[in-house]
Amino acid sequence: MASKKREVQLQAVINNQSLWDEMLQNKGLTVIDVYQAWCGPCKAMQPLFRKLKNELNEDEILHFAVAEADNIVTLQPFRDKCEPVFLFSVHPEIPLVDSDSEVSEESLYESVQDLFSIAIIKPDAVISGKGLEIKRKITTAGFIIEAEHKTVFTEEQVVNFYSRIADQPDFEEFVSFMTSGLSYILVVSQGSKHNTPPEETEPQPDTAPNKPSEDQCEIEAKVTPGMMKKKRDSLQEYLERQHVAQFCDIEENATNVSKFMETFFPDFIKTKSMKLEKTLALLRPNLFHERKDDVLRTIRDEDFKILEQRQLVLSEKEAQALCKEYENEDYFNKLIENMTSGPSLALVLLRDNGLQYWKQLLGPKTVEEAIEYFPESLCAQFAMDSLPVNQLYGSDSLETAEREIQHFFPLQSTLGLIKPHATSEQIEKILNMIKEAGFDLIQVKKMSLTPEQIENIYPKITGKDFYKDLLEMLSEGPSMVMILTKWNAVAEWRRLMGPTDPEEAKVLSPDSIRARFGISKLKNVVHGASNAYEAKEVINRLFENPEEN
Repeated sequence: MASKKREVQLQAVINNQSLWDEMLQNKGLTVIDVYQAWCGPCKAMQPLFRKLKNELNEDEILHFAVAEADNIVTLQPFRDKCEPVFLFSVHPEIPLVDSDSEVSEESLYESVQDLFSIAIIKPDAVISGKGLEIKRKITTAGFIIEAEHKTVFTEEQVVNFYSRIADQPDFEEFVSFMTSGLSYILVVSQGSKHNTPPEETEPQPDTAPNKPSEDQCEIEAKVTPGMMKKKRDSLQEYLERQHVAQFCDIEENATNVSKFMETFFPDFIKTKSMKLEKTLALLRPNLFHERKDDVLRTIRDEDFKILEQRQLVLSEKEAQALCKEYENEDYFNKLIENMTSGPSLALVLLRDNGLQYWKQLLGPKTVEEAIEYFPESLCAQFAMDSLPVNQLYGSDSLETAEREIQHFFPLQSTLGLIKPHATSEQIEKILNMIKEAGFDLIQVKKMSLTPEQIENIYPKITGKDFYKDLLEMLSEGPSMVMILTKWNAVAEWRRLMGPTDPEEAKVLSPDSIRARFGISKLKNVVHGASNAYEAKEVINRLFENPEEN
């Protein structure tokens, strides 16, 4: 027990992001043993650390800590690399490194708290179509976009994240701007330190690209902190040189990065270690007709998320493509006939290592082999007398999966409108419902609609008695106009909205938006296009760059 107590006193235990941020404020040098729960800290080094601490007796400037990578966002790049890993945090006020000595490039160039930055692509960039351009510039420069979140900031969020400029005279105007439309929030890491964009490596016109001398090589081999910082621009510096910094805010302070992570990427630690994959799954007609519910229950029990599903009757060409592995079998024609005889069920499944896991669950392609060698496989469990083949299908590669998903679940865009009487809290909840329903927010902007624009959005009711009341209601303030994209978007958005009358919606669709937030038929909080043609026409009139995503 006594030895354990000494170890705790020797090394501070860091097991969450807040403790990590606090530890970085230590003056002097902190030696950090990065570990993962499955193996624990490196005990072999503890006697040496204890000896150094006792001999140097510099408690104010020499610190030791153990940090668990699994629970600290900043340390996620070190997952599965703790063999072990030791990091050194140096407080800038106390120089502990001789500038003439040779130092590890890794430890000088890359301070741990800067492993992740947050990039906020602002509403004006998104609405003008510069979002993709900025993301391309970031990745071209060798930075890695680890995660992305599309959101419309609330006033409270802007005040919280930009508190450092809250005393500026135009801050209220800035808050209004940041809440006016869609922003992209990116988690960005440094990527390869040697991957610089082509334009940065070209020699200046008056500089000859001479080969460096041996003396020059020897000098360059001696790395100092100042030299390494010049080796590559920060993300902020790079975007400034690319003349797009005005459209994109960069947050590199570790504490503020953590705030963004906790708000918009709460599962970043978990998903960072996962290999999420989509695959197409299909239940052939007989299985779909007789045991659909059993199959869907099995899919969910295996931790798959069903992103999309639809019933469809396959064409002969589609059936042949999905049954290609059986084309040399005697029963191939009978199989195609069966596959086109009635509805099948197609699904898009998502899971960690989803494609391979689904293929393993399916088992072999024939029932005979499955029953003899893989009795636990889905092929054996859901065998049908009609045909000797696996009654379930799965894509054979990620490329095939992407192609098949695009074929059977083509994306569609629709217009969404949140009306002026919706409160900020309601808007935030509605946007969350939209994301949870699987829609991708392509464009969002707040706008005060003109009578002409309202007529374009509501073309079927311009002659109705209540149209004047509608014009008056939509003129009360700005509406939030959205482009929403997913498979079957028009119908899915109308389903999520619910019936026009909120009272009816509460009975027929109690989880719908109108049931939860609608006040009356007129003030039913949201609107959507009636069909794909209408959606396309209105989107093209209201948005300059409707395809930006």
